[in-house]
Amino acid sequence: MDLSTEFTGIKLKNPLMPASGPLVGDDEKMLYLARLGVGGMVTKTISTKAAEVPRPCIYGTNNYIVNAELWSELPPEKWINEILPNLKKELDLPLIVSAGYTKEDMEVLIPQLDKFADAFEISTHYVGKNLDTIAETVRTIRKHTDKPIFMKMSPHIPDPVEFAKMVLKNGGTGVVAINSLGPTMLIDLKNRTNLIGNDKGQVWISGPVIKNLGLALVNTIKEAVPEITVIGVGGVASADDVLEYLLAGADAVQMLSAALIRGKQLYKTIVDQLPKALEKYGFSSIEEVKKVGLKKKEVVFEPKYPQIDLNKCTFCKLCEMVCPYWAITVDKENKQVIVDESKCFGCSLCQSRCPVKAISGVI
Repeated sequence: MDLSTEFTGIKLKNPLMPASGPLVGDDEKMLYLARLGVGGMVTKTISTKAAEVPRPCIYGTNNYIVNAELWSELPPEKWINEILPNLKKELDLPLIVSAGYTKEDMEVLIPQLDKFADAFEISTHYVGKNLDTIAETVRTIRKHTDKPIFMKMSPHIPDPVEFAKMVLKNGGTGVVAINSLGPTMLIDLKNRTNLIGNDKGQVWISGPVIKNLGLALVNTIKEAVPEITVIGVGGVASADDVLEYLLAGADAVQMLSAALIRGKQLYKTIVDQLPKALEKYGFSSIEEVKKVGLKKKEVVFEPKYPQIDLNKCTFCKLCEMVCPYWAITVDKENKQVIVDESKCFGCSLCQSRCPVKAISGVI
């Protein structure tokens, strides 16, 4: 099974890379992840000064990570004089150097980072929503490098398509979609305060909880601007997630938060599972997934009604309890499930929530 892929002249042995964040904070960490089999490498975001990060700064659940991290807590000199030269010698993978944030920062950083980078990823997290401002940053970077430039898009950008067009128009190569979502907040009810956060009590959220938003924005951009390179990030936690992003229009994917939730070995697990996932869904290669692309279902307005497999049903009554239309009645004593089609709206909530997959026919 061929896991290799290529975009903008960058060849990856598989489409999975780490996203910029704490797991790629220095050369030791990145070389560890490389040994887990990832297809390419991305650095933590380097800026013109070291970040002062509030502690604690990361909090995780089974479905999301929230963080109050900023960019790299190491000064640029540490990266330029020690970390990146060592990676140049030891790392046998394409290296995407993440940098931020303003055009003034780019004037300083890009000339010093260029010899280490196979491509640049530029975070727009702290520069606002004005596309003219971001366009100036892209033009400034292009003055100092001929390497691919990928602008990382925050989900709060009002018009993702215009963002993508702006990147290409001003000399960029592609987009990374999406950055973490926020600001958000965690409340410590017992102590009447926020749990972790910056001086405003705010954090940024990432991980599986934002995957569907990431998929939609990647697909929106790729369908409107098919010539642009898109790296999908946000919520990847499995081989299936990788394939979903590729079908949606991504040329490669990044993952970080799920590895914070489930452990760093998740990178190896996903890479190892990709061949079976490709086979399961009838693909012979990663490139084939990308070429097939996403087929949109025809929109219909007539309802289809749930069909109940009583051999699977445990009569737990969840479908009855969640039904927004009071259309399902579960008779546990007589082992019956009654669907009132005069009330049923065909919404599919019951099918999606059934824990034993005993309901079909709606989706």
